[in-house]
Amino acid sequence: MKKHLLLLPLLAAGVTGCPSNSLKTASSADKPDILHAALDTTVAPGDDFFAYANGTWLKDNPIPASESNMGIGKKVQNEIYTRLRQTSIEAAAAKAAAGSNQQKIGDFWAVGMDSVKADQLGAAPLKPELDRIAAMKSVADVPGVIAHEIPLGVRALIGPVVYQDAKKSDQIALYLNQGGLGLPNRDYYFNTDSRTKNIRAEYLKHVANTFRLLGQDAAMAAISASRVMALETALAKSSRKLEALRDPYANYHKMGVAQLDKLTPGLNWKTWLGQLGISTLDSVIVGQPEFYQTAGQLLKTKPLDDWKAYLTWQLARTFSPTLSSNFVNESFHFYGTVLNGAKALRPRWKRVLDMQEDALGDALGQLFVKEYFKPEAKARYDTLVKNVVASFAEHIQKVDWMSAPTKVVALDKLHKITPKVGYPNKWKDYSVLQIDRSSLAANVMRANHWQYNYALNKLGKPVDRTEWDMTPQTYNAYYNPSNNEIVLPAAIFAVPGLLDADADDALVYGYAGASTIGHELTHGFDDEGSQFDAKGNLHEWWSKADRQRFNQRVNGIVKQFNGYTLLDSLHINGKATAGENIADLGGIVIALDAFKKTKQYKEGKKINGLTPVQRYFLGYALGWQSHQRDESLASRLLTDVHSPAQYRVNGPMADVPAFYEAFGIKPGQKLYRPDSTRVVIW
Repeated sequence: MKKHLLLLPLLAAGVTGCPSNSLKTASSADKPDILHAALDTTVAPGDDFFAYANGTWLKDNPIPASESNMGIGKKVQNEIYTRLRQTSIEAAAAKAAAGSNQQKIGDFWAVGMDSVKADQLGAAPLKPELDRIAAMKSVADVPGVIAHEIPLGVRALIGPVVYQDAKKSDQIALYLNQGGLGLPNRDYYFNTDSRTKNIRAEYLKHVANTFRLLGQDAAMAAISASRVMALETALAKSSRKLEALRDPYANYHKMGVAQLDKLTPGLNWKTWLGQLGISTLDSVIVGQPEFYQTAGQLLKTKPLDDWKAYLTWQLARTFSPTLSSNFVNESFHFYGTVLNGAKALRPRWKRVLDMQEDALGDALGQLFVKEYFKPEAKARYDTLVKNVVASFAEHIQKVDWMSAPTKVVALDKLHKITPKVGYPNKWKDYSVLQIDRSSLAANVMRANHWQYNYALNKLGKPVDRTEWDMTPQTYNAYYNPSNNEIVLPAAIFAVPGLLDADADDALVYGYAGASTIGHELTHGFDDEGSQFDAKGNLHEWWSKADRQRFNQRVNGIVKQFNGYTLLDSLHINGKATAGENIADLGGIVIALDAFKKTKQYKEGKKINGLTPVQRYFLGYALGWQSHQRDESLASRLLTDVHSPAQYRVNGPMADVPAFYEAFGIKPGQKLYRPDSTRVVIW
């Protein structure tokens, strides 16, 4: 089951090397005030609150050539990069015991940073896998090769995922989801606007260029690329749209392995699952049956040469960033520049750290937490979570659209949400993972295989509800409906360069309380999360009338966000982004009432001319202090269930009466919405 994530850019805290954010109120006017410094007072709050709150910061922080976006979250990440880089350098120089985490971190870093070796190796690290694909004698060999590639991290054709059964959250299940595309999603294969048509043309060139790097001549590379495009387009045609993937019932089809054979005649799934290392399952959960019907048909109708081209491409696409500079540059040109607008390749050390994070995240996390997230910081944010939960309970009790019996169940679910703050109580054990200095690609493959086996090992065993799916140094957060939990990594609370005494309650409650804690709590009650009960099972616990009244309000927020136009003609997908928009609005109103119980709010003193409530709203806007290139924005509008940053601020603010009061918003201003059109949910 998909978790709801706060997508970048998000802030983090307690990791700046300075004392962590406290919930104390700043009392002296000479302290730095990042909220006041970011303001662009040439913009009226009622016309564009995002620009008013963040305009000066945005002007002072242009997007670097190597990035597709720039935000305060990037600054947090850069601080984390600097620390992890030093940790890795020290590990590489140390004579660490073989098999220790330090040895693995050091060796991963050393070979990752050795660009000379990577250029000497070229595509050699892929040769065994390329030879395996080339050696296929018939289409009957294709499933076996796919089964070999998937554990290495190649997402070819099918999308197996090990996760909790949405309807039996105490059991682990195997999900089969749609996948196998080289473009971000199905819309890129069919949309007819000039921007997307150009991306398709550039993609075809990119695939052909990659085949040329693998040794094919120009004519053969063009043929191979056309084969890949045709096969992927057939898969995309049976892939579901972004908004359709958010319906948990419509994406849950549990069936026995024999039924799966009937879905894809001619395929023996017992054999295929065995090749994937799965031999004891009697049932699977198919997310999108029509996709698997098409996959089965393609395995009967597409010739062997098409499959060889497709699997070769998927392998090369996956590992190009780990190979020689010509592969790296070609991959960056398409995925970095064409799709996201970045002008220059990111420094190698940052790219290696990203791969190292994927491979050894918990090993790095143990070192990170020990140095940068002290126990007192964890206790402080534990308290903040409790305060926001208490406010949410009051909101549930007060809403007029939910019946009394449903409120009882809603409150039970709320109080059973498990908050995980900072870092896990136990860490992953990497003792069987081999990391050496042979090649970066080999290390990434082995790490992917380790992760695959780690997931498979859960099948048939009790669910471990203590596990984290993010590392502490990740500046993000999520709500997991199957565990009914919110997970708040240490890094999500950091504000770069802000000392403990400078973080007033208004900033902290807006920034951490609304945009993170309240947001994630609300996901348990949004249009998707609300379909799961307190135990994490997909089960309707609302009355029919309550659900209808709730859906009326959801339709209101869908309509509101559908009306926002960007880049001349592109629209936000109100249905696809509904859950995140609900969570943004809910987080703001819930954390605001928690803030109203603080000493700062009750005293009502201004800081730099700003009232406590104004600072609260600015604190929320601080969390979305970012901008991105047009190419990246266009891509996100097609692929992301989160609205762009500007509308994560302006959209919900236009529905909050306290915002109108705080900034004197009047009819005629761009954000003004009449009472009758404002969305009220929580």
